[in-house]
Amino acid sequence: MYFTTKLKKINKHSVPYRLFSHYIQLKGRITKMERLFISRKALLVSIACTLLLATVFFAGCTSSTPQTSTPAATVAATGTPKPVYTASPGNLVIFTAASLSGASTTIGSSFTAANPGTTVSFDLDGTQALKTQVENGAYADVFISASNSYTNTLLSEGYFVNGTVKKLATNYVILILPASNPANIQSLADLAKPGVKIAMEAKQVPAGTATLAVLANLANSTYNQAWENATLANVVTYETSEPAVATKVSLGEVDAGFVYQSTAAAAANGTYQSIAIPVKDNYLQTYTIGILNESINKDAAASFEQYMLSTAGQNILKEYGFMGPS
Repeated sequence: MYFTTKLKKINKHSVPYRLFSHYIQLKGRITKMERLFISRKALLVSIACTLLLATVFFAGCTSSTPQTSTPAATVAATGTPKPVYTASPGNLVIFTAASLSGASTTIGSSFTAANPGTTVSFDLDGTQALKTQVENGAYADVFISASNSYTNTLLSEGYFVNGTVKKLATNYVILILPASNPANIQSLADLAKPGVKIAMEAKQVPAGTATLAVLANLANSTYNQAWENATLANVVTYETSEPAVATKVSLGEVDAGFVYQSTAAAAANGTYQSIAIPVKDNYLQTYTIGILNESINKDAAASFEQYMLSTAGQNILKEYGFMGPS
């Protein structure tokens, strides 16, 4: 006001008046712009703070409630290994169901001792994986399967020498527990108790197929559907081979596991406790053997098959808990 009053007394056309008048007008415009800028800045800051507070609030809400859901069972990797064997005269490549792992060493040494000049290499894996390897072009002379289903598929696809597929052995399913039995499982009924950790094979694995059939049979004959559902809910891992389940149990990583009775019978004393499954509810798994068309050692392969079906070969299988072909 002071400067404005003084300005009125100055000639409006004088240079000082015009300069000072422009200053006053400019100052007014700057002040308005500053006020606008400040108000907009304040608005943006307010919005940012609101969003930040909302984020913190909702994060707090979601993290304050503990997660109580039961972890899903893990499924072991199912990738099929790449073939590692090539055709070699005098060396038999035997694609063998993994449940024969224990017997394979004795079989190999006994056969080669009886057949000088012939060597044996075992490719041990789940039958489902071995089948896929054959279909993908892997080389093998002999195929030993723990599943009629997979054998019949390969047979229909033309992979076997006609007339060479034979029944080799049979096996039942059994329940094994760690030697210390930490879950205090006393009967099959205890498998449905909350907190019990069970291992079994994936359904594509022959032993997994057999186990699912056993559980269904037990539910129908002795227990009920609720027992079967609770037991399956306690499965914490599905393995790609039967020996992998046995390993989980022996290491105490699970409280129970379904394997073939041959695995329990061949184990060293004190490795497991076991609970038998009634024959009426059990699943009789049939093993087969056959010679593959791609074999360049068909005579030696035929000798190996004959040896496995002979008394000597069958005695080795019985030593490791297998039963004869039915």
